[in-house]
Amino acid sequence: MSAIWLLVVAIAAFVVGYTFYGSYVIKKLGGADPTAKTPAHAMRDEVDYVPARGPVLMGHHFASIAGAGPIVGPIVAAVFGWIPVFLWIVLGGIFIGAVHDAGALYTSVRHRAKSIAEILGENIGISGKKLFAAFAWLTVILVLAVFAVVLARTFAGTPSVATAAILFIVLAIFFGYAVHRRGAPLLVSSVVGVALLALCVWLGTLFPISLPVNVWIVLLLAYALVAASLPVWLILQPRDYLESFLLYGFLAAALIGILATNPAIKLTAFTGFQVNLGYLFPMLFVTVACGAISGFHSLVSSGTTAKQVSRETHIRPIGYGGMLLECLLAVIALTTAAYLLMGDYTALLAEKGWGGVFSTGIGSFLTGIGVPLQLGEAFAGLVLAAFALTTLDTATRLCRFMLQELTEKEEGKPSAVVTFVTNRYVAGLICVVLGGWLALGGGWRVLWPLFGSANQLMATLALLAVAVWLTRMGRDNKFVLYPMVFMLAVTMTALVFMFFKALDAGIIAHTIIVVALFALAIVLVYLAITRLGAAGKRKPARG
Repeated sequence: MSAIWLLVVAIAAFVVGYTFYGSYVIKKLGGADPTAKTPAHAMRDEVDYVPARGPVLMGHHFASIAGAGPIVGPIVAAVFGWIPVFLWIVLGGIFIGAVHDAGALYTSVRHRAKSIAEILGENIGISGKKLFAAFAWLTVILVLAVFAVVLARTFAGTPSVATAAILFIVLAIFFGYAVHRRGAPLLVSSVVGVALLALCVWLGTLFPISLPVNVWIVLLLAYALVAASLPVWLILQPRDYLESFLLYGFLAAALIGILATNPAIKLTAFTGFQVNLGYLFPMLFVTVACGAISGFHSLVSSGTTAKQVSRETHIRPIGYGGMLLECLLAVIALTTAAYLLMGDYTALLAEKGWGGVFSTGIGSFLTGIGVPLQLGEAFAGLVLAAFALTTLDTATRLCRFMLQELTEKEEGKPSAVVTFVTNRYVAGLICVVLGGWLALGGGWRVLWPLFGSANQLMATLALLAVAVWLTRMGRDNKFVLYPMVFMLAVTMTALVFMFFKALDAGIIAHTIIVVALFALAIVLVYLAITRLGAAGKRKPARG
């Protein structure tokens, strides 16, 4: 069977899903009012709340959610065979992941661009808000640390990528100033910006910057602190917008390369319900996270994206469509493993890791359109670095938001300590210092294996927040409630397996964290059920 059929079926399913089910989801959420004044306009502060044009915001959102997750997940989970991975990406993306992202974005916009933690607080009580905010904050610090290490190793191993990334940041600042402050035409600026982006890549090969890994970690975290504190129009919006052309170009090149080489699927279709990774349920659904559903997306949707939505009609293409675009990336990542024989896949994964499988596969596909293998592999590596850089500074800004929400006083005048901690520079510094401690001290290695379950638990709780809000509004929530129940079953089962695994290995830290996550889910679900019951006995709230 040709891998082209995987792409044809996936693209057709995503187009149909976006057209019909995506429209259905927005209507069930309450509909998109093109005349409504979004928080980006109503609360505009030129720092975090800044309305963005649709294409610009789409670039930021897609670049922020599409980290390494949609690449590593399908490649690692391919040990179960390509069929279950493909089905989970396509069906999970359309009916669960895209619903999750669009629901989080829509609900946040209707809650003055508040985070999922704030939404939980308004709908199930302050205790729910504090529990989720603390959990999400700690999870994002882990993401910050891991991506700092991944990027530092990439820059140290490929100095040309480091130079290109630095030049790109400078370019983004000039682009943001020209478009946002000087009123430069977006089309002309985009053409010039993309040309200069290509120049940055070329200059990187001429003037590579070589530094040790730990030095890069410190420099990257310092950059993330600055980027998370500056207005979004100065770095975040323009860099992610320009970077999106690199990502879109990569998707187009990969698709054309697969069409040109027409690789055959050689990987085993289905290997069994139990492999060295664990049982198909729940490990498939925890491993293939970002490619089908990811809790981190709800933090991006309700953290940075909701504060920049200019019109409610942009929610479906950005929230629902952005997730399906990431699903397409996940399918492409799957093909880089599926065209290998099972033995070759296992050997390459052991030798070069998931990044090596991805880069080698993309490089092989691009040879079909005349791109040398080495250049194609380098291009794929640059795209991975671009994904990781975006995730790094977006995670830092989100971490700052959540710390501010976690420490702010609900009523009355805040104390001097709260005022100090909620300052955006201080909050950002606290996040970066903790992330740096995990990154430089190696603590992330102990915690990272738990990320998959924690991430999917976050997605479960985000769906829970949307479901409770819909109930309070007197609207049908089954299209959100059923995915939430499924993801809750996945998460709780995974945590049970991880508990016994950590217990057998004698890893006390893992055991304690797993128990804490399990208890968190139980408490929040109990609070939600209580509120759902109360909401059913009174008239719907307005909003």
